Parts: sequence; structure tokens; C-alpha cells
Amino acid sequence: MHIREAVEADAGRLSELTGAPTDVMRNLVHDRTVRVAETDGEITGFVSFDARDQTVHVTQIEGSPAICARLLEEPKRFAVGEGMAVELLVPDRKDDVQAAAADAGFDRVGPGPRFDDTATVRYRLE
Repeated sequence: MHIREAVEADAGRLSELTGAPTDVMRNLVHDRTVRVAETDGEITGFVSFDARDQTVHVTQIEGSPAICARLLEEPKRFAVGEGMAVELLVPDRKDDVQAAAADAGFDRVGPGPRFDDTATVRYRLE
């Protein structure tokens, strides 16, 4: 698996992974830090994050549990370099991503906000 910075040309594949429109994924690439995981030249997952208020916020993550665990290393590395914490909101139904967050050292700190009637769980790493 190879991790690299996302480029605008990746928006179509990110759209396939999420079901979101391609233009939304293109804006994500422009507005956030986005890293993609490639396996045999194909994008198999991604993570997006930004930093504010002394916290790195993971805004989206997609991929298998192993890929998510590896992708979470990217915002963690950034946070360590800047002396910041990391937060991640995971939809309640995404047990695989929750397991990846726990495996990556994140603590489950309680419920997060609801998005489109979907409950989330908040994870944090100091």
C-alpha cells in the first residue's frame, strides 16, 4: 500500500468510494488535507483532515479496517508535529472504522453530532 497526497484528478474515484458527487470530492481535495491509499495503482481508501483550535479534525475516512488504520497515521503524524490533539467522528454504524480508530490509539469519548439522522461517535487522541 502506498499513501500519497490527493490531487484533483482523484475526485472521481473518491466519489465512487463515498457516493458523493464528484464536484463535492473535488472541493474536498481543494479545501482539506487529503491523503489517498493506493494498492496496485488503484485508490482503495482516503482520509481528509484539517486543523483548527489546537485540534486536527478528521473530516472523512473510507477504506477497509487495515487501510483506515494506516490512513489515520497521517493526521496523527501532523498532530504530533504541531503539538495538537486529533478528533474523529465515526458514523455509529461503521464498526470497522471504529475498530480501526481504537486500534490506532484513539479513545472513544462519547457521542458526536448527528448528520442526516445518522448518529456519530467521537474519538480523540491527545
